Amino acid sequence: MPNRTVFFISDGTGITAETFGNAILAQFEMKARHVRLPFTDTVDKAHQVVRQVNHTAEVEGIRPIVFTTLVNMEVLKVIQDDCKGMLLDMFGTFVHPLENELGLKSNHRIGRFSDASKSQEYHDRIEAINFSLAHDDGQSNRDLASAEVILVGVSRSGKTPTSLYLAMQYGLKAANYPLIPEDFDRQQLPPALVPYRKKIFGLTIQPERLSKIRNERRPGSRYASLENCQMEVSEAEAMMRRAGIRWLSTTTKSIEEISTTILQEIRPDRLVY
Repeated sequence: MPNRTVFFISDGTGITAETFGNAILAQFEMKARHVRLPFTDTVDKAHQVVRQVNHTAEVEGIRPIVFTTLVNMEVLKVIQDDCKGMLLDMFGTFVHPLENELGLKSNHRIGRFSDASKSQEYHDRIEAINFSLAHDDGQSNRDLASAEVILVGVSRSGKTPTSLYLAMQYGLKAANYPLIPEDFDRQQLPPALVPYRKKIFGLTIQPERLSKIRNERRPGSRYASLENCQMEVSEAEAMMRRAGIRWLSTTTKSIEEISTTILQEIRPDRLVY
């Protein structure tokens, strides 16, 4: 049984509530059962949510924690009046004080994805995702000049998830390229990347961690052996040092931390908007 059940209730996707709620919960050493309840955008749905939260409180004998980003005041009032959880209304906490400070009324728009199809930012993000998928794992050299960052590193060092996160979260056109034994034999970067050296950022990883990851994919293979992983990581790091490429270890870092570091180095303007 987890220490507490945590509900994330929103009249949109619930991503904001969950992201913010998880950032707060990370400050506490506890286990939690997470329940996201998106699109709670009518009074009827609010009553259903209340029944679910209250049932959980009854069964577990302790009140759940409830994070909300509800914009519809009628829906929020149902939750406030009848919910037996510990309610943390994030919009109420921050929006109302900001209205007073700015002298403006919030537009009470539901979700950050409203009218997404009409947003240039949204289209740029889709284009970046398509670019990153087309340039994943070195499968295409076409249009590398359009890449905003090119990630290099040994296989399974975190290049693909980082590329996709940069595309999805920031609309960054990110290509990624594996460093392989043939590159180490030549002691040079893959020829296709040489003209774009300023865009390259390297990822490395501890050999022990790399061996464990690879063994999940190809157990007992030379590819996954610690000896081979040690060789590849050593050669890749030496190559990046010779080429003057910025790099970091992904061993203990989340994708969010890796991506933020890359943005600081490659495109600091993307952190100011």
